[in-house]
Amino acid sequence: MPPQPLRSDARDNRDRILEAARAAFAADGLEVTMREVARRAKVGVATLYRRFPTKEALVIEAFADQMGTCAAVVDEGAADPDPWRGFVGVIEKICAMHAVDRGFTAAFIAAYPKALHFRVERERALRSFAELTARAKAAGRLRADFVLDDLVLLLMANGGIRTTSRAAAVAASRRFAALMIQSFQARPGNTELPPAVRLPLTVPL
Repeated sequence: MPPQPLRSDARDNRDRILEAARAAFAADGLEVTMREVARRAKVGVATLYRRFPTKEALVIEAFADQMGTCAAVVDEGAADPDPWRGFVGVIEKICAMHAVDRGFTAAFIAAYPKALHFRVERERALRSFAELTARAKAAGRLRADFVLDDLVLLLMANGGIRTTSRAAAVAASRRFAALMIQSFQARPGNTELPPAVRLPLTVPL
């Protein structure tokens, strides 16, 4: 049987919970407790758990749209006939997205074995990005020793930006992205990087 549609009051509660969760996770990361989300949404903890039985379920639903947007950004970059321009665009846009949402950075690099759609979207984005980097290397524009773990390192560092306002976070992230893009570019004077560190795409909830 198809799932029954929610009553209007239940739907309103669900929408308030998701809105509160997105705001809380964006500002304070995934460390925000379920009880705090319920408080911000002005619903009881029992109501929150009826809608979202686990924190993982809440995180996945809260960031489903952002994950789709992130995948679309990578697809757009991969479709650019100039692979370096596409690579630069992806780095700039992804950094801007993550700079104002601490929770999404953590959600993106987390492993959710039960979240099939979320995981599929992320893996599709990573495969598309890997293909884009291969093209940029073949074109002689991206340094040959760039690896996917460097993207994870970039996201972790970008997610650590702390400022007094959203505008300042965006500005700081833009500068950080520009610095990193310059370091990723292939140049005759590039020195060999230290060995890459395997950074698992997982963080605890």
